[in-house]
Amino acid sequence: MNAKFSIRSVQMKLYTLHKREFVMILLGFFVALGLVILIGLVGPPITWTAETLASSLLNVTENEMASGPFVLPSPPLTAYHQQLWLMAKIETRNQDGEAFEKPFTMTLDLYGSTKGGVVKVYEAPTQKDRRLTCPDQGMCNPITLFHVGFIDFNKYYIAIKFFGLESTHSRYHIKNIHFFFKTYNPSFTQLEISFRFLYSLTTFVVTSWLMYVLRKYVIADWSIEQKWMSTILLPLLFLYNNPALPLMFLMNSTVPGMLDAIFQVTFLSGIFLFWLSIYHGLRQVERRFLTFYLPKLILVGSLWVSAIILSCWQKLNSTRDPTYNLDMDTIKFNNLKNFFVVCGVTYLVTLVYLMFKAYSELRSMPYFDLRLKFLTGLMLVVMKISIGVTYMRFGMDVIEDHFVADLSTKYSSSAEFMAFYGLLNFYIFTMAYVYSPSTSATLQTPSSQITKDNPSFSMVNDSDEDVIYGSEDDESKMPLNHHLPSRSQKSNKSNNLLHHDDSD
Repeated sequence: MNAKFSIRSVQMKLYTLHKREFVMILLGFFVALGLVILIGLVGPPITWTAETLASSLLNVTENEMASGPFVLPSPPLTAYHQQLWLMAKIETRNQDGEAFEKPFTMTLDLYGSTKGGVVKVYEAPTQKDRRLTCPDQGMCNPITLFHVGFIDFNKYYIAIKFFGLESTHSRYHIKNIHFFFKTYNPSFTQLEISFRFLYSLTTFVVTSWLMYVLRKYVIADWSIEQKWMSTILLPLLFLYNNPALPLMFLMNSTVPGMLDAIFQVTFLSGIFLFWLSIYHGLRQVERRFLTFYLPKLILVGSLWVSAIILSCWQKLNSTRDPTYNLDMDTIKFNNLKNFFVVCGVTYLVTLVYLMFKAYSELRSMPYFDLRLKFLTGLMLVVMKISIGVTYMRFGMDVIEDHFVADLSTKYSSSAEFMAFYGLLNFYIFTMAYVYSPSTSATLQTPSSQITKDNPSFSMVNDSDEDVIYGSEDDESKMPLNHHLPSRSQKSNKSNNLLHHDDSD
């Protein structure tokens, strides 16, 4: 494949911005992010909880606290509650503060309420193992009993029995059992739908605008940043925001939820691939698929596959079995998590290496250093905020075996949701604006705004004007649409045809 690679590109707005304009852009980025975080801080909590005490249930005596049966009616539910968890916290009269663990078995029957009566939701056996952990006197750690990933009924009835806690009851005396029904807050669901639709609409407008201002140039003359923004990142951001999110609450299926998870992982993987490609592509114009893109696709694809499995593992298993517990399936999960960590470390090492190489080779070249500084500065802002929010969400558990919580909500508060979505959307919008053609480029003819885009040619001794406009004898001085015939050429060709006809 002997393709001819362009050594010039459309001049970006990045080249013509003054320092005060950079400050205004960054200020606008942080102000917009701060506003949406403020909205999240005053927004509704993500989860809604209803508590039921075993002592308040009918036909449950003190001697039956260790076994049951416990028949629990759920609160009234709608599709906006999204999912349903049932958790239990056992309260003991352990006065000596002795910590202990006790494995036990439970059976659970799940029923749904319909207009015609009550029907059993799952016919399969639901006898599962659980582990009771009590670190000190009084309250034990919460135990997840079941999880429903989609609300099919307006109300559920759960019948539970415990086996194997009799010895614990005789020694530590089980005082009470606190059952908690946890769901998504319907108010948060409405907030999520509204803002994700707003972000989707904004992404569509930004994409249309960028394609409009780039329409006069052939794709071969777009810079690598402009190609990524217009054809990959903005469309992936549109899917990440997912304007079809309401289908999750209208369809009795887990497919919309799975697609939403795939869209989110795909967009984040697209950003990772973008960083690798830009840092490498700025110093290498010849970007063949096999040698340039394929190794990066394999590395990021490994992260994508493992992240898809991690995000969908518990969702798929809880759909087949509402009593599925990740703690009882740790071997396979840990193997996959270790593979994900190895791929993540490999990616970071590769990214740091490409950044070092790009700075060492291009920092002295006019305007290439500006592209590197803008890309790196904004990338570090996104990374620092993302790591900070993730640390506040999981703490050090993010690197431990149990970093996927039993109550696996995507965010712990509305502020985290607004921070993540606002950060990623404003990050892409900012880059789309800065990487768009300069104002003069959109008002003037394409031939008047041309930049060199090939670091393999020595530009250390070129002036800034030569880099932007090219030298007099440079091929890059030719119009960007030079492959198209001009009006005079068309006119001469028409006149020649007329003369030819007259002579005939």
